[in-house]
This record gives sequence, structure tokens and C-alpha cells, in this order.
Amino acid sequence: MTFLIDEIALATARLAEAGVPSPRTDAEEIAAFVHGVPRGMLHTIKDADFDARFWEGVARREAREPLQHITGRAYFRYLSLEVGLGVFVPRPETEVVAGWAIDRLREMDVTSPVVVDLGTGSGAIALSIAQEVALAQVHAVEIDPVAYGWAKRNILEHGQGRTTLHPEDLADCLQELNGQVDLVISNPPYIPPGAIPRDPEVRDYDPSRALYGSGEDGLDEVRAVERTARRLLRPGGFAVVEHADQQGNAVYWLFAEENGWRDVRLRQDLTGRDRFVTARLTQD
Repeated sequence: MTFLIDEIALATARLAEAGVPSPRTDAEEIAAFVHGVPRGMLHTIKDADFDARFWEGVARREAREPLQHITGRAYFRYLSLEVGLGVFVPRPETEVVAGWAIDRLREMDVTSPVVVDLGTGSGAIALSIAQEVALAQVHAVEIDPVAYGWAKRNILEHGQGRTTLHPEDLADCLQELNGQVDLVISNPPYIPPGAIPRDPEVRDYDPSRALYGSGEDGLDEVRAVERTARRLLRPGGFAVVEHADQQGNAVYWLFAEENGWRDVRLRQDLTGRDRFVTARLTQD
């Protein structure tokens, strides 16, 4: 056993005591980042090459700074994205939301589907769709200038020329695409004002604009997404909207039949919690 492996064991105990949910994984990720090797190669680091910056990273994680801020990268489906202060760190539950959209797009009888991601943040959803759906034309919308900067960097790295970033508000964006879009997807802010996120990584580091929704129930941005999706979608197009696990019924009823929606479904994440609503615009 090498010195680094011994230090990782000590760091794991410290992170576990601090309440970090995945202490061993995080200790190994920090070690791999500092030493410039994959996690599976940590045992190859010679004792003489141990980098003391490992313990600086561990101290930051012990203080519940997000691992992704320490390493500068977040993993989402098949992507490694740049993230940091000022942009929401994409979560595993959103991978399920993106996966549902990707499956529907692959099933469409459309050569080059048009997709809009409202409030793209880091660009995680938009770039996953562009990467995994052949010939998809993806429009990523982000009004916040700091998040826009992170999305721009990630699109330059992964966009493959099929992801276009727009510095517009999700409530009135992309008027030129009215009635032409095959799928609209969004993970908007939805935490009600006054609610306090449980995890320090979210509460203390994610930007409040990406977390807290407007209105008494926090769902005004979801209402704006519904209106924008109704305007942008072609007949038969899909809307996909993420929400908090206790908001499923409320979001479901926002996609009303009298506004042209059908096939509205409340869908769950991998833990079985209500996580997103899907709906289809009535066909002519």
C-alpha cells in the first residue's frame, strides 16, 4: 500500500465525519485531480510524488464546498463539464430527465429535431442532447451572464456545431422559432421563497437565481416555461420540466388540457420520487 492510499483512507474518515455523502469517492476524486491521474491509477503514484495539495482539497470538501468546485469539473451522462462559482452544478436526477427527452427524440420521425433548453446553466442538458441525438439542432437559452459564460465554455468544448447559445429570458425567447420546435426541456428554478435547501453544497454554493423560483409557491418560472413551450412547439411536440419531489401534482396541473396539452404525465427519478412532468401539444 502506498503513502497516497493511506492518506486517502485518512481523508475518507475525515469527510465521513463531516457528513459528506460519498467520502471515499470524493477523497479519491480529489487525489486523482491533484495528481493528474484517473482514479483507477492512484495506486501507481510513488510516495515521493505525493502532492500535499491533496489535503487542501480535502479541507475544502470537509467544509462542504462542492467536489465539482474543487476539481472544476462535473460529470453529466457522458460529458465532463466545466463548472464553478455562479453556475448550478448539474445533479444525477437531472440525468434521468435528459434521458427521457433523448429517448423521445430518437423515436421521432424527424431527420433533424429542433430542441430548446430553457435556462441551460452549465449547458448539461443541451449538450447531452446534442451529443446523443444524431443531427439534433439544440438551442440553449440562458439570461444570467455568469452562467452564460460557463455554458459558452462548455459549448465550445462539446457543442459539435449543433448547439447555439442565446442570452435571452426564457419567458420571451426565440420568437423566430414559434411553432417549429420538436421538444422543449427545462430545469428551471423552483424552490419556494423562504425554503432552505438541506445540503450545504446547494444552500451555500449554488447561485440563488438557479434555485429559488418566483411566486408564493416558487413555480412562476415553471409557468413561464409552460407558456413558452406552448408558443415554441409544433403540434405534437413535447415539453419536459423538472421540479422538486413535492411539487409534482402542482406542476402536472399547469399543463392544462384547455391550453392544448395532452398526454400529461408525472414521472419519477431513480429513487422513485416525483421529479419531472412531460406533456405533448395537441396535434392539428
